[in-house]
Amino acid sequence: MSQTAALPQLPLHRRILGFLALPAVSPLIVLIGACIYFGLNSDRFFTGPNFSLIVQQVSFVGALAIGQTLIILTSGIDLSNGVLMAYSSVIMAKLAVNNGVNPYVAILLGLLVATLFGLFNGTLIAALKLPPFIVTLGTYGIVFALTRIYSTATINGLPRAQTWLGETFTLAGTKITYYSVALLLLYLIVWYILQGTPVGRHIYALGNEPEAARLTGIPVNRLLIGVYTVAGFFCGVAALFLLGRSPSGNPQVGLDSNLESITAVVLGGTSLFGGRGHIMGTLLGVLIVGTFRNGLQLIGVQSIYQVLITGILVILAVTVDRLSRRG
Repeated sequence: MSQTAALPQLPLHRRILGFLALPAVSPLIVLIGACIYFGLNSDRFFTGPNFSLIVQQVSFVGALAIGQTLIILTSGIDLSNGVLMAYSSVIMAKLAVNNGVNPYVAILLGLLVATLFGLFNGTLIAALKLPPFIVTLGTYGIVFALTRIYSTATINGLPRAQTWLGETFTLAGTKITYYSVALLLLYLIVWYILQGTPVGRHIYALGNEPEAARLTGIPVNRLLIGVYTVAGFFCGVAALFLLGRSPSGNPQVGLDSNLESITAVVLGGTSLFGGRGHIMGTLLGVLIVGTFRNGLQLIGVQSIYQVLITGILVILAVTVDRLSRRG
């Protein structure tokens, strides 16, 4: 009998566990369960405007989570992405408002700065073999200081070129922002790259076993630098989404967005140990975070309990990942 024919003979509980171990299945179940619970406890939850609001609230974290997913797939971590997003947004805003720079040029310069810091992180990690945690923690401090050296005040009066992504169109009676659509398109693009191109397969291979990846001819260092550089670029994209949502350059934002992006990636089923995960699982993780915050607010739960529940979910997700790997 062939191996394929023998698979259905596995015990039912083993088949169920195997199905649940798929990266995107568990977060999907959690998201559906959360929606059902909050829908039963609040008549405002299952409405188009509320769902649109959930996506708007997590849009910039969702962009950060794309880069964070790529990094975690390589067994790395990025603690600097939140402050890098803030720095990039302040650069875009101040150049356009205070220095008279063309707003489109200011956007490009903000994206460039974020990308260069990603390149900086990747080069130190790949070339000097420094731990990603230490490198990005150091970058966190550097960028945090640079942001406040560059500007300590919130910058208002941004030109429309920097805020138009926050404008809306109406679909089925619901107002949807352009940055919400842009976020979904970005996830689809990265999904295709990870699932349908050699680069995506190399990223997974690098996370599974770096030495084996090197021996098979994968340019490990160059790939690692590229991943961190792309993650830096997504910090700039998140900054642009941030300007669309709140049309001002605020140096105080993003201090805990790094943890929020890690939370979304972990809840989405991507393994912190690298080599296992799915970008659409990250999207589900982002929506789980947004759904819990929105739903708990609707039913009157204090914000501190929202943090508590999110922390419990993260620990459960990592535990499930560890147990599934042992299995």
